[in-house]
Amino acid sequence: MEQRQMGDSSLVCSTVGFGTWEMGKTQYGDIDEKEATEAVHYALDHGITLFDTAEGYGPGHSEVLLGKALGSRRKDTVLVTKVGLLFDENGKLSGLDASYDHILGATEGCLKRLGTDWIDLLLIHWPDHKTPAAETIEALERLKEDGKIREYGVSNYNVRMMEDCEQHGHLAANQVGYHMFDRRMEKEVLRWCADKKIGFMAYGTLAYGLLTGAFTPETTFVDWDWRSKGKAFGIPLFEREHFLKELKVVDRLKALATQHDKSVAQLAIAWVLDNQAVCTALVGVRKPSEILENIEAAGWRLTDDIKREIDRIFEQEGVSTYRDAEQMLVPPALQQ
Repeated sequence: MEQRQMGDSSLVCSTVGFGTWEMGKTQYGDIDEKEATEAVHYALDHGITLFDTAEGYGPGHSEVLLGKALGSRRKDTVLVTKVGLLFDENGKLSGLDASYDHILGATEGCLKRLGTDWIDLLLIHWPDHKTPAAETIEALERLKEDGKIREYGVSNYNVRMMEDCEQHGHLAANQVGYHMFDRRMEKEVLRWCADKKIGFMAYGTLAYGLLTGAFTPETTFVDWDWRSKGKAFGIPLFEREHFLKELKVVDRLKALATQHDKSVAQLAIAWVLDNQAVCTALVGVRKPSEILENIEAAGWRLTDDIKREIDRIFEQEGVSTYRDAEQMLVPPALQQ
């Protein structure tokens, strides 16, 4: 498994990261916890070192399950979690808080649930538009000085917001959605992160299941599945009209991948990692069988011809890659 440095930070991580949103068991449905635990072990055995979670996945359940699964092997990982959210008594997202006291308190909760003394990378999950960057960075610097985190960063921030943060400290990473269907980050964020030596962590690498090749025109999503709303972080990825056209693109991408004895999921991962500014491509995992496929994608270097053919497929099918769409800066659950 290829390893890349995260910006100019002290962290070096696997190019394929283990995503654990599914372990939260709330927005992707139930999972087999035994299988999920076996997947964590299998990933470690095959060179995956970065594991990404958040207090908001569950909330809390993903961190607990991941912490137990890692056990004594936690020291062999780059463990990432995210804070800065508020929840009501039912565990529903109710707001954002990146204030000094909240960040310190939330981090203590993460440490307890993960069963660890330190977090390798702590991220602010979404920008809190009410709290000054100086206050947030002060809290993160305090946690770093106290040895509770090694590095810190942000998630879902735009360039202006990162510039504000950089006035008070240095970010190790920004974690933002990036996949073949969503190329908004190519407009500014990717280039800016590369120039400032800030690691770029891509989430949604498989377009939230679309690029697994498992969906058909008959695929529907139950009402508790966030994809049933149609929007995917501000773009209409799962709205019916768009979804049916996107499936035609996926079928053609699958045929392209097959020409190289690869799967469409492997093509999607390799495409994200082709951008050297990306330090890791996060892929959600439920069971061990998915790990090997993900790992084999990391070593595939796409030729210029393959990349041109990918773009040609999108163009011929008339499917947008949303390069000029606005970046989403508020969690979907808080959208009015």
